[in-house]
Amino acid sequence: MRLAHWLLVLGIAGSFVTHYAGPAWFDWHRRCGYTVLVIVAFRLVWGFAGTRPARFAEFVRGPRAIAVWLRSASAQPPGHNPLGALNIMAMLVLILAQGVTGLFANDEIASAGPLYGWVSHELSNRLSRFHRANDTWLLVLIGLHLTAVAWYSFVLRQPIVRGMITGDPGTTGSADGATVVDSMLMRAILIVLVLGALLALLLKLAPDAVPALF
Repeated sequence: MRLAHWLLVLGIAGSFVTHYAGPAWFDWHRRCGYTVLVIVAFRLVWGFAGTRPARFAEFVRGPRAIAVWLRSASAQPPGHNPLGALNIMAMLVLILAQGVTGLFANDEIASAGPLYGWVSHELSNRLSRFHRANDTWLLVLIGLHLTAVAWYSFVLRQPIVRGMITGDPGTTGSADGATVVDSMLMRAILIVLVLGALLALLLKLAPDAVPALF
């Protein structure tokens, strides 16, 4: 999960950089997008089929639980707090939407996503507008996430970043967790391979097409 987390960070950062770097970097923008799509799809599947701490049922809570947590001002629970969990879910949904719409989007000049040929130019334009507007929402959620990490790291002195790098959250009893993660490694690899193969198949089946500018 730590590897997937940091690959997702690099993929998103690379997507933003290659987008603003200009048309010459469009092929790399595509590659970053493919990477992000596979990783975020893996995270969604892992939220149901992965290790117990990574499952959505373990940390996603409803409005009542969020209200109770906010009123109690309790210490940070293991993993994400109820409010942070909502931010994580929202980011995953928007990242997935960004990746999917990018497959069909076009820049109204000469470049288009690999699945552009499967939709009308009008639909591609609508998906392109969402793809561009969604940048702002993603940056807002990422900013909130980073602010929360900074708060817990520098104000509450909790080693969140160290835990995401080393796997050691600063608490005892990590050996059992390591054993569980090791036992699920092959499942994680298999899921990534299947998702990557499905994306590669879609790209292979997609018809060649260029933006219809006129």
